[in-house]
Amino acid sequence: MDRATVDIYDRSAVTYAERRRADEPERARTFAAAVPAGELRVDLGCGPGLYLPYLGGPVVAADAAPAMVAEAQRRHTGVAGVACDLEALPFRRGSVAGIWARKCLQHVTPEQVPLALAGLHRALRVCGVLDLTVFAGDGDRWTDGDDDFPGRYFALWRPDRLRDLIVGAGFEVEELAVAGDGERAPTDGQDPVQSPAPIVARARRARTLPDTVGAGMRLLVCGLNPSLYAADAGVGFARPGNRFWPAARAAGLVTRDRDADYALCHHGIGMTDLVKRATVAAAELSTAEYRAGLARVERLVRWLRPAAVCFVGLAGWRAAVDRGARAGRQDRDLAGATVYVMPSTSGLNARTSLDELTAHLRAAALASDG
Repeated sequence: MDRATVDIYDRSAVTYAERRRADEPERARTFAAAVPAGELRVDLGCGPGLYLPYLGGPVVAADAAPAMVAEAQRRHTGVAGVACDLEALPFRRGSVAGIWARKCLQHVTPEQVPLALAGLHRALRVCGVLDLTVFAGDGDRWTDGDDDFPGRYFALWRPDRLRDLIVGAGFEVEELAVAGDGERAPTDGQDPVQSPAPIVARARRARTLPDTVGAGMRLLVCGLNPSLYAADAGVGFARPGNRFWPAARAAGLVTRDRDADYALCHHGIGMTDLVKRATVAAAELSTAEYRAGLARVERLVRWLRPAAVCFVGLAGWRAAVDRGARAGRQDRDLAGATVYVMPSTSGLNARTSLDELTAHLRAAALASDG
């Protein structure tokens, strides 16, 4: 989250509470009703607690600005609070049933949002509710002297890109719309003429894996789809007998076993899947799913611009692009990125040895160097 913006909120908690109000209490009540009674929900980016009375309970007030958490707890006695980085939530995996994220992720740079959403996915239990609001538009901006809290950073979002990121983060989107059908609308006490229209989204955490992607990727690894075992374990290629991680370590791509976040942040290796739907076996997937998934991955590549993409398993590329494709570097690229296709690392693919898989991953890494 932008630190200068956090500092502004930290200095202005009391004043902010006096000048703002909850303009969407009914939406908050709808969120509260969607979370089973008695199960934990989080007010993420709680500010001074404007929405806490409407979210049901038990609820945790979480914000990157400690003064905002303190103000929320002062105004709502007995509410649990935690000051935390919105990109590194301190909640146990699967411990939360609902996250109300109203206008907090808009203070995170767009390229960091996929990992932030992956963190929300991990914190939520399967079928947990995410209610998210950001501002519509292109690019980003900082508020100026005409704003009552100048110097704040805002990322603006196109609905289509936001939808792709929510799906990529392992959520099933139930609603995503620009408030007022594209017209500008009042937003928590701000001037409706000066404020961009909000995008509101509601989604449920699917039994799948989130993308671990971001800017500056050397190589984007794209699996066919998560197995149910991997989805429940929380990491791709997790089943005993799958040779992806041993091959990746032997090839020098990664240094930690089964740690996708570390692979991205320290080695520039991102991870996604052609199809987000988890299954017992990839044979359950259809050609239509592969083609739709490839379109999403292509949009992701066009945005984040990894140097190369390695498709693990030939079935997806063959179904979506080239039925006759063979393992190796492909003749066509994907949104400007070099494409490498390799055999499946599943233990069921016994005809391909660990040494051969290692050689393929090493070649994919070399392809990313041009």
